Amino acid sequence: MSDTAKSSDARRGDAGVSWWQRHGRRVWLGARLLLVAAAIGGAAWWLLLAPVAVSAHTVERGGVTAEVLGTGTLEARVSASVGPKVAGLITRITADQGEHVEAGDTLVFLEDTDFRQQVGVAEAEVAAATAAVERLQADRQRAEAVSSQAERTHQRLRTAAEGNATSAQEVDKAAEALAVARAEVARAGAAIVEGQRRRDASERTLDYRRARLQDTAIRAPFDALVVRRDRQAGDVVTAGSSVLHLVSLREMWVTAWVDETELARLAEGQPARVVFRSEPAAEYPGVVARVGRQTDRETREIVVDVRVERLPATWAVGQRAEVYIRVDHRDDATVLPAALVLVRGGRTGVMVDDAGRARWREITVGLRGRERVEVTSGLSPGDVVVGPAAAAGGPPRDGRRISPE
Repeated sequence: MSDTAKSSDARRGDAGVSWWQRHGRRVWLGARLLLVAAAIGGAAWWLLLAPVAVSAHTVERGGVTAEVLGTGTLEARVSASVGPKVAGLITRITADQGEHVEAGDTLVFLEDTDFRQQVGVAEAEVAAATAAVERLQADRQRAEAVSSQAERTHQRLRTAAEGNATSAQEVDKAAEALAVARAEVARAGAAIVEGQRRRDASERTLDYRRARLQDTAIRAPFDALVVRRDRQAGDVVTAGSSVLHLVSLREMWVTAWVDETELARLAEGQPARVVFRSEPAAEYPGVVARVGRQTDRETREIVVDVRVERLPATWAVGQRAEVYIRVDHRDDATVLPAALVLVRGGRTGVMVDDAGRARWREITVGLRGRERVEVTSGLSPGDVVVGPAAAAGGPPRDGRRISPE
């Protein structure tokens, strides 16, 4: 091979190696950029142009109820902490937490030996005072008899003196004896009054001692359920301390706190729904029993007592509950789920299905309920309102293609 041919082949080899070295990396980077651009374009198409899954609801006519929400606790209208009126040692407790008791049942016994002795002493004092009164009454009868005899003697002597059959001195002695006898009658009468008062005082003391003895047996003031036991047999208690806490089951209600702005819409007798947090899926009927007349100055809330007409199978005093008080109702209205109503820029509206695209439509809302609202303008029965699908994060944009589930 000639030198010219060899030189030409060498130049071609050098040129080939130099081109891949110079352009191969650029080709590889360009291919990657094309792939990234294709992925971005696909994502943009998916986000901007592809139909988004939505939930659809057809507007219809139906009933809507406006309710006022309150949060509170279950309480008994009548409750009492049962404890002793006197200090003492508890010897026995006959009721325990969760048990039903009837009015008059003896629930707690205190040690009563000293009180029984005091009653015995008081009974003896009454007996002695009664005997003293009886003796004084006998003394008065004797004094009255002496006085009667003295009066007859005095009368006889006065008659004799008129006929000069006796002396004036004898008449004076008879008059003196009559005066003394009458004084004895008066003295006996005063002694009887004093004795009767002493007997009355001793009887009152006896009544007091018997009442204190009765106070050692603590009884149920009404038919009730024992919800708490604070003491045990063997404890020494002071007067007024709590041993058992009772609640009457005759009337149970939820003492709920409601914002003061709702006060004008509340009234006694309004129906209500009660939802206990222990059973969030269950509702129990109730009625407003009392509306408070004082607002909490910090929270700006008022107390509304809602009587619960039926309690859960398992309940506890003090457990939390929500009450939904019915304040208004419409039977035939254009209704919509409250979750589909949107507020944008101070305007209220919904997203509707307009030929496969989501469109914003402004509406006017009337009565608002917990789950449904009344639409007074902007929608008609049969319109389809769309909202986010179960997996979506929010409502579709205005003009976005949609795919109802």
